[in-house]
Amino acid sequence: MRLVLARCTVDYQGRLTAHLPSAVRLIMIKADGCIAVHADGGAYKPLNWMNAPNRLVESDSTWTVTSPKGEQLIIQIEELINDSSHEMGVDPGLQKDGVEAHLQELLASDPTSINDGLTLVRREFPTEIGPVDLLCRDTEGRAVAIEVKRRGEIDGVEQLTRYLDFLNKDPSLRPVRGMFVAQEIKPQAKVLAGDREIGCVEVDYDELRGIESPQAKLF
Repeated sequence: MRLVLARCTVDYQGRLTAHLPSAVRLIMIKADGCIAVHADGGAYKPLNWMNAPNRLVESDSTWTVTSPKGEQLIIQIEELINDSSHEMGVDPGLQKDGVEAHLQELLASDPTSINDGLTLVRREFPTEIGPVDLLCRDTEGRAVAIEVKRRGEIDGVEQLTRYLDFLNKDPSLRPVRGMFVAQEIKPQAKVLAGDREIGCVEVDYDELRGIESPQAKLF
């Protein structure tokens, strides 16, 4: 993790344009390549960011971050206050609560409850940034990465997107498609998943446990 505290301006060029005027900000450069620009406020949400994979070029006081789609984040450093790097090691990942962990276990025992023809390869399949919940194969032998949540929100889609970026680097797996599975998926998460070509499936926990029998819905 590299942390840079600097007075800077930030310009985004892509599907739209955005400008952050000169101010002191924290720039976070993560090991996976994600770059986020934070103010001293606004909770966890960055003012602007660029998800991995991307390419960072530092030229004098200008940083240019370019995504594979041609989007650019241009950071103009006016005053460098602090620049430090820290080795954080491999994160063990979020510990799921009882319901979420059991939901993952139930889906692993019968992946066809997510989609017909799925067979389990492995639970907690490792990537460089943490394990994806389930790795399966479909009827045509293609790899399918599945992230399981109790409640599906945008953060979960982003998490699965990062896993897919790393899994698709493996020639024995790619192309890997993603599926986002939860008891309830927020509308915004469905929109983002659709944009990322990630499938969304809502499942009923009680049905999987054999208590009730409404059908899972595929979106």
